[in-house]
Amino acid sequence: MSAIPHFLWPVFGYLLGSISSAIIVSKLFRLDDPRNVGSGNPGATNVLRSGSKAAAILTLLGDLLKGLIPVLMAQYAGVSNGILALVAIAAFMGHLFPVFFGFKGGKGVATAIGVFAALSWKLVLVFILVWVMTAAISRYSSLAALVASAITGLASFALFNQPDQLQLVGAVFWIVAFTFQRHRANIDRLRQGTETKIGAKKAD
Repeated sequence: MSAIPHFLWPVFGYLLGSISSAIIVSKLFRLDDPRNVGSGNPGATNVLRSGSKAAAILTLLGDLLKGLIPVLMAQYAGVSNGILALVAIAAFMGHLFPVFFGFKGGKGVATAIGVFAALSWKLVLVFILVWVMTAAISRYSSLAALVASAITGLASFALFNQPDQLQLVGAVFWIVAFTFQRHRANIDRLRQGTETKIGAKKAD
């Protein structure tokens, strides 16, 4: 892997991120295309609306791995933190704007978790703990994702506190910023009090 030019690692990250787990798994399970179900978002939550928990779990796992794998592989190859940050961003952006699926992707939370896990187990632990606590209190999955993302961004300052790690902080904040951007509709519904709570049936 060390023979691969370092500038190609972000390309690899983007291409791997562009593989839509939701669409592929749905086809394998002969389910409806997630882009035509519920919110139209190709992610694990929408796959779950098709009635298959197994398909939703596989989708979630796939989305996690496509954030985790390219960053871990790039680390193993010994790339600089600057390149590593680009790989992290590229994998995440691949999920949001997949070249193989008309640049129409999901919201990126699971892929972000995979990226965070590869960068630091402490970083992903912060995300998961904050998500669980926020979800338990509010019963809003979207709010939990937003709060967890914001806190993870702040935590990255403490975890990546060396001068040569500044690029990693930048990558985390890039991901956090786009997470908020992709949740604009959820934010509007939270403000209006119309967001669906965890466990509640979504209106058709």
